[in-house]
Amino acid sequence: MKRTQRKWGVPVPVQMAMIYQESKFIGNARTPVKYALGVLPMGRQSSAYGYAQVLDATWKEYQRDEGGRGARRTDIKDATDFMGWYMNETRAKTGIPLTDARNQYLAYHEGRSGYLRGSHNSKSWLLRIASEVQARAILYQHQLASCRR
Repeated sequence: MKRTQRKWGVPVPVQMAMIYQESKFIGNARTPVKYALGVLPMGRQSSAYGYAQVLDATWKEYQRDEGGRGARRTDIKDATDFMGWYMNETRAKTGIPLTDARNQYLAYHEGRSGYLRGSHNSKSWLLRIASEVQARAILYQHQLASCRR
């Protein structure tokens, strides 16, 4: 995470808060399975996978642009590098600072275009979660500061 902070400028507490929200630091996390009639498995809700819960298409874009074919969503170093890359792209396209965990999370969840359209504004549950991500980033910042003493 420190390497990602040096390379991309995304603060460690922001990375940690995003990963906690997405996967609770479970490297092989997947979205739940959907069921038809309550019993017949119909596949997963999405292709999101790994620490950062990255969709297949977005991961392929990252591998092509930055991570290389060997990058894995289950490797914390690759997942944090992905987040640094993604958040920098978000900053470039939306102007959201890398230190703004709340709005970076909203753009991460809704996609950059969705964020710019304001799709998150009609989802009170998502706004609440984004505020929790911000609060967790602040908590991690304080905890990390006390660890360094």
